[in-house]
Amino acid sequence: MRWWSAANLVSNAGTWMQLTVQNLLVLQITGSAAMTGLSVAVQAAPGLLLGVAGGAAVDSWPRKITATVSQAALGFVAFVTAALVAFDLLNAGVLMALAAVTGLIATVDGPACALLGNDLVEARDVPSAIALGSVVHSVGRLAGAALAGGTVAWFGTAAAYVANGLSFLVVASVIPFLKPVPRPPHGEAPAAAPARGPRAAGKPAARGGAREGLAFFLRRPRLVALAGITGVSAIFGRNYGLTLAVLVTGPLAGDAEDFGTVATVLAVGGTIGAVLAGRLRRPSVRLVAAMAASGALLQVVAGLSPSLAVLVLLVAPMAVVESISDTAGSTVLQTDPPARLRGRVLGVWRSASTGWGLAGPPLLGLLMEAAGARGALVAGGLVVVGAIGVGALCHGRRTLSTTVVPARRVPAAEPLPELTPMV
Repeated sequence: MRWWSAANLVSNAGTWMQLTVQNLLVLQITGSAAMTGLSVAVQAAPGLLLGVAGGAAVDSWPRKITATVSQAALGFVAFVTAALVAFDLLNAGVLMALAAVTGLIATVDGPACALLGNDLVEARDVPSAIALGSVVHSVGRLAGAALAGGTVAWFGTAAAYVANGLSFLVVASVIPFLKPVPRPPHGEAPAAAPARGPRAAGKPAARGGAREGLAFFLRRPRLVALAGITGVSAIFGRNYGLTLAVLVTGPLAGDAEDFGTVATVLAVGGTIGAVLAGRLRRPSVRLVAAMAASGALLQVVAGLSPSLAVLVLLVAPMAVVESISDTAGSTVLQTDPPARLRGRVLGVWRSASTGWGLAGPPLLGLLMEAAGARGALVAGGLVVVGAIGVGALCHGRRTLSTTVVPARRVPAAEPLPELTPMV
């Protein structure tokens, strides 16, 4: 797990180094902000359309091989992009094609790497492993953003893609040496003998395997509730790169440096929240809802902040509770399904999360145009709290109706049985 975390720290730093310069590169090549947004949508499209299929592939293929190949493939795409940038051969069409290929590989790479990390620890330590992954992600994000400026200034834009490609190869080279902890599948009886047949050979799942994951997801009320909470929060409560940027530079009369301070506090708070979430042993959907509602209430107060100093004081606890909520939700998502369906369930989640990730910024932008930055933060927070409250009320009524069973009554028209005398 230490080797895996160190490799992912390097990979996250490389990824965020590339992401920091990618939008600027698209804008430089195309000269169009619309094309920049289109490149993001093209990269996200495979996750929206093929997430379930990617999850089914992860359930069918050997996990270490799948993660190794997907990481190497992402590294290859980064190296190709670097070469095209260096030789000034990158145009809008090639850029869109590379974005689509990256998104396609990610539909397999995301669930494969997430589940591989969980396989490296005992079942009771999976929440801590997921929390550690969140810490690694946050630290890598800060390091990558900090390194991007110097790398581009000294070596050019292509160097950021080269660094990202090398970071993928670091992960791919570490995976073959990892030793997963042997344990029976979650909720299933231990296998009496090693698996044989098509599944053992790493062949694709049987026909309809992807549909099985979707059916399982829809039949599990706690997973549906988790999706509802996360989706509403993501659309109306988590786009702080948009809402807080407008709030800081608009009503609070700040500048880009002030927003950088707010963003840094958010990142630090998210890291602290991930560390605290590592203490969780049995996170629940109820905890996810409570933390999401708390973050939404803090968002409402942040929208009413009279000064930048007050906003900075509020964003830290906002990031902490939302990081705990995210980590708890990830733990439920990755441990609730039986082992044979976890990849497919993560694939369903990827499709859903891509959908609300694409829908959130435009909807929030319209809300800010109608109500301003403060109004959008306040209204969005109240929508999240209201949705969670309605869900909790419906769950409470359903639980009450299933626990209180009325006594059986004999219909009035039903005749009583006759007593036959014994001879």
